[in-house]
Amino acid sequence: MSDWEFLYEMRERGYSAEDIADAAGTGVAPWEWKYVDREWADEQLEHVLEEDARSIQPVGSRDGFPFSILEQTKIFRDLVDCAARHFENTGRYLQVWGELGEIYAEIKFGLRRHATHAPGSDGTIGGKLVEVKTISPEKASDRASVKSQGNFEQLLIVRIDRDFQFRGKLIDRNELKGGAGKLLHGRLA
Repeated sequence: MSDWEFLYEMRERGYSAEDIADAAGTGVAPWEWKYVDREWADEQLEHVLEEDARSIQPVGSRDGFPFSILEQTKIFRDLVDCAARHFENTGRYLQVWGELGEIYAEIKFGLRRHATHAPGSDGTIGGKLVEVKTISPEKASDRASVKSQGNFEQLLIVRIDRDFQFRGKLIDRNELKGGAGKLLHGRLA
């Protein structure tokens, strides 16, 4: 018997298609849900002040996460569009590469950024300390350098090409070249 047999049982018991779809979405049969008494729930919320969406203030920190990854994605697209339009209009690039690279890392790789100007690394990905290096369209090489004294476990190289297309590569620190010098080097390719 599979984990989803309860859906057939729901149909046999006379549940509607909507109820069956809800159960399929949650993976739980309605008779397995824990019952919550409405009066008990209302009592628990009795002394809680109501707030509307405009009255809620953001907290000072979200442990490196943006308040909304969807909003961060919109901001990222707007910034890339603005940088591209500026280049088309002036022939010069806006020098926003580092920030664009880190926002890209948040969206694409799940980077949790440290506080602004934190030494050693830019944030964490999967619990590992990560330094983000962004290669701008102005650079011909796909090579990035980072100080060997930095406190990081992985290097994320983000490349932005002349068409404002992004790609990235996460490299473990032990795979970087130049271990004896002041700089470590990694390549995107």
